Amino acid sequence: MPAERPARKSRPIAIIALILLLAVTVVIVFNTARNWKATAAARKLKNPVPPTADALAAGKQNYAQHCRSCHGEKGDGRGEKAAELSVAPGDFTDARTMRRRTDGELFWQITRGRLPMPAFDDKLTDQERWELVDYIRTFAEKSADASPIPPAAFTSISQAPRKLP
Repeated sequence: MPAERPARKSRPIAIIALILLLAVTVVIVFNTARNWKATAAARKLKNPVPPTADALAAGKQNYAQHCRSCHGEKGDGRGEKAAELSVAPGDFTDARTMRRRTDGELFWQITRGRLPMPAFDDKLTDQERWELVDYIRTFAEKSADASPIPPAAFTSISQAPRKLP
């Protein structure tokens, strides 16, 4: 009968291992499914950093160091590491999507991160994250300038997009 004792001792260990595995799975699923939408307060945040040449240059430098490998040189989400990620990186060249996102929302996403993207609240200052928002916006501007919508596509002049000064 001594053979039964090791089996009984291993049962609690197996149960504990199963519980730990379940807990890890729940954490992974939670982080993966976590809402990527910024809070209403974050969406209302106003960018205190105007997109000056200096701010854009600083944003470009931080983008090259922290973002380019996944989001790509052109901001199109096709960086050299993009294929390795479990979630496709955002495409900053999509002018339509970028117009729907406020500066506060982009700032919040950079600050908080979401797997596989790290949070940058402890890596970059507030100023640097706002500069990144300014720089990220330039990708959609370049994309919109490169592929203008022909005026014939609009049924009235009021539907045509307007360039802001």
